[in-house]
Amino acid sequence: MTKAKSVAFVLSFVALISVLLLPLGSLSWQGQIALGLLAFAVIMWVSEAVSYPVSALLIIGLISLLVGLSPDPESPGEQFGTGEALRIALDGFSSSAVALVAAALALAVAMQATGLHRRIALYVLKVAGDKTSRIVVGAIAISIILAFFVPSATARGGAVVPILLGMVAAFGLAVDSKLSALLVITATQAVSVWNVGIKTAAAQNMVAVGFIEDQMDTTVSWGQWFLWAAPWSILMSVALYFIMRAAVKPEVESIEGGRELVDAQLAEMGPMTGAEKRLTAIAIILLGFWATEGVLHPVDSSVITLVAVGLMLLPGVGVMEWKYAQDHINWGTLIVFAVGISLGSFLLDTGAAAWLSERTFGVLGLAGMPILATIAIVSLFNILIHLGFASATSLASALIPVFISLAATLDVPNGGIGFVIIQQFVISFGFLLPVSAPQNMLAYGTGAFTTRQFLKTGIPLTIVGYLLVLLLSATYWNWIGLV
Repeated sequence: MTKAKSVAFVLSFVALISVLLLPLGSLSWQGQIALGLLAFAVIMWVSEAVSYPVSALLIIGLISLLVGLSPDPESPGEQFGTGEALRIALDGFSSSAVALVAAALALAVAMQATGLHRRIALYVLKVAGDKTSRIVVGAIAISIILAFFVPSATARGGAVVPILLGMVAAFGLAVDSKLSALLVITATQAVSVWNVGIKTAAAQNMVAVGFIEDQMDTTVSWGQWFLWAAPWSILMSVALYFIMRAAVKPEVESIEGGRELVDAQLAEMGPMTGAEKRLTAIAIILLGFWATEGVLHPVDSSVITLVAVGLMLLPGVGVMEWKYAQDHINWGTLIVFAVGISLGSFLLDTGAAAWLSERTFGVLGLAGMPILATIAIVSLFNILIHLGFASATSLASALIPVFISLAATLDVPNGGIGFVIIQQFVISFGFLLPVSAPQNMLAYGTGAFTTRQFLKTGIPLTIVGYLLVLLLSATYWNWIGLV
């Protein structure tokens, strides 16, 4: 552990103790514990003093001890009990959203096991051809196509970035050439754009949906999310193309032999294997069930995805063995996800989220403002605070409970679900810095671009994304009754 991380580790406990010692008479003791744990978690998550799974386990222990040893509000003179407190700490593991994330991680691993996502990327680049402008379009198209079938932003980035770098290397340019920067940043930013457009494309979306289902007593189907978010992502994809072409000028405007390189890699992969064909069939059927949830059938997307994963693991019928899935699924992500939901639910159930919302946004008088002005102010706050978070999942765990409490004070339709959903869209903005999202860091690790180059594209993308949020809030989202 570095000195900076050691300091942050100590500061997180100092922040927790400080909040617990504050005279917050208007908040219950358990609410004060929830607030202290939020301060603890934010410092841990922003500084990455310890890994995310380790901080999640610390949060479970602290909730169990602090709440368990505190007075029971319903039985004066008695302790709440650590057993009951542990149930609060593990509450997130019972969320259907956690089941969906677990299944989604397994689906992403199945793509990696078969190489299907790489084959899809190669086919798209084969169609794109040799011209740089068309390869940029191809990089965006790959991210769009894979977002429907690969519910992991990191896996999508990992599929296309090596192929693009291979094309650059085949032309004889260095990995840190401007052409590399153009193609790799384009692919990476496109992944973030479509994290917004598709419900199952990113874990942070599942955090928001989990809170909405639990606290707002309503569900958000795959089709509903797509209807709301896809227009924003489509417009952003167009903007991404023009911003990238203006911000990064490559050394050449065509990659001679690029198509031949793609053909060679496809030939090396050989014809589609039986596992790839079965996974393709499962993925298409799964997408069909996702898209028609609540329209043609009542089966929840979590259940559908779990059934699909079960099929993928069956001997003979499936595409991978359980041992492979066990070794390659990022179980730490699942723990962080579930504990984030536990902490958020704890904030909401104790009234701490409402208290924090009132103290943070109440002073601005947002309740009396037009909804467009409220969206503008809160979205800007959301973008700025994201600068400190490397994980959108953690950011959603911290902020969505606060936004749900804020939505309850606004004069908006459907209990404010649209306001919360829009803020979740903004939480997925990972455009500014390499540390803003895991897929950014994966791409940055290749050495294909500098932080300055990424920022040069990220600033205009963030501005355009923010303005599109306001434009759609005033028009499309207003017309369809979302806000």
